[in-house]
Amino acid sequence: MEILKPGSIKLDFLESIFRNKAKLTMELSLKGKIEKSAKIVEASTKGSLPVYGVNTGFGKLANKIIPEEDREQLQKNLVLSHCSGIGEPLPEDVTRLMMILKMISLSFGASGVKWSTINQIEKIINSGIIPEIPHQGSVGASGDLAPLAHMAAVMIGEGWAFYNGEKLTGREALQKVKIDPIVLGPKEGLALLNGTQFSTACALANLFNGWRSVLNSIVISSLSTDAIMGSTSPLNSKIHSLRGHKGQIFVAKKMRELMAGSIIRDSHIEGDQRVQDPYCIRCQPQVLGASLDVLKHAAITIEIEANAVTDNPLVLVDEEMIVSGGNFHAEPIGFAADQIALSLAEMGSISQRRIALMVDPTLSHDLPAFLTDNPGLNSGFMIAEVTSAALMSENKHLANPCVTDSTPTSANQEDHVSMAAHGAYRLFKMNRNLSSIFGIELLCAAQGIDARDPLKTSTLLQKVVSSLRKHIPRLKDDRYMATDINKVTNMIEDKYIIKEAELNIPFSVFLNS
Repeated sequence: MEILKPGSIKLDFLESIFRNKAKLTMELSLKGKIEKSAKIVEASTKGSLPVYGVNTGFGKLANKIIPEEDREQLQKNLVLSHCSGIGEPLPEDVTRLMMILKMISLSFGASGVKWSTINQIEKIINSGIIPEIPHQGSVGASGDLAPLAHMAAVMIGEGWAFYNGEKLTGREALQKVKIDPIVLGPKEGLALLNGTQFSTACALANLFNGWRSVLNSIVISSLSTDAIMGSTSPLNSKIHSLRGHKGQIFVAKKMRELMAGSIIRDSHIEGDQRVQDPYCIRCQPQVLGASLDVLKHAAITIEIEANAVTDNPLVLVDEEMIVSGGNFHAEPIGFAADQIALSLAEMGSISQRRIALMVDPTLSHDLPAFLTDNPGLNSGFMIAEVTSAALMSENKHLANPCVTDSTPTSANQEDHVSMAAHGAYRLFKMNRNLSSIFGIELLCAAQGIDARDPLKTSTLLQKVVSSLRKHIPRLKDDRYMATDINKVTNMIEDKYIIKEAELNIPFSVFLNS
């Protein structure tokens, strides 16, 4: 049982609970402050002053006072009316992460919800119920209202959910695991809906996958360098220390370690007539390192947001005040998502150039044209390279900034929004595209390494090639290529390659370096 301790939760812990389905619970010491916060909200309902979302309408309707007898219905209506999302459901692991982030945010005791309400989220998570969260409908300000409403709906026995692969109504899903729907108290519906947890969960998942992509790129580009018999002089540690960027230093170091002992490399260190390799080989530490540094900046923002209170209004327990603010505005996550998008696009861009290099006989240092034994009769990797170019171009398009694309909503009350939700969600497609680009590069690099036989690459890199060949044989004559590409893409996303290269290390190794 993992214990959530808001305010000090690190990325490694978040990735662990994202990747694994361990049960979790809240830190009990938080209960007192949470209940005091709820009592302050309850007390505010007895006064005559308007308190947003407690005895008033919402958004542009904030000046409309709601009679006391209708305030319970107010919270339920809020949830139901805001269940306006559309599109494919959020992946189950990301939905679970979103719910955990909502628990963390509410547990600071600044949202005015009861302990039992947070406990309802905990019970749903631990029971294996997954609310159906349509991925479209949030503009990333005033909170991720629609996605979080679909989560809250299941808590009160409404909406839809998945349980053991079956789609059920929220009430049916709760009945399956003997959980009673809750009745929302003052402000509780608003507290559940306000917040950046959808955007943050999507950004977090893709940050973790972005780190995985960095490690895959280090391994695969090292293979590509050996496949074209590229120079490793540009990996010299002094070159990178003279510039000082940590990402660049890290990438070069790991490439040196992976390529150490390569017979292919050693065979042409002396006597090679080429003065310099193309940038996609020579500048991999600089480009991938810069992409890694961008991920680090995004990680700092996202970790803070994962430990943040992001609803409105907030209850200041020590002052016994309820104050309106704008912490629901997901501008930090919007910027972080755009940074991640740029990083993913650039990783794919330089990878694609290495693919093009390897299939081009005028550039690949005597590798056969399109990496096939009998070019002409066989096309080899000709169209696989074209596919990589298509994916690279799509990722460049998807990398256009989202955070600058504000539009007024809610009768101009919410007149500047972050667009963080779809800015973060588009990263799933970008990461998948990137894995396929890397997969094509890996197939080409392994084909190139095989063509150098009897010369061998390093022990670690040869292990990668040998392991790949257990699943995907060397291309001799043309065959149905999509099967190979899909298979290697899945291997890359399952961390198969970086595990074989003994490079499956946590992000914190770099973040703390």
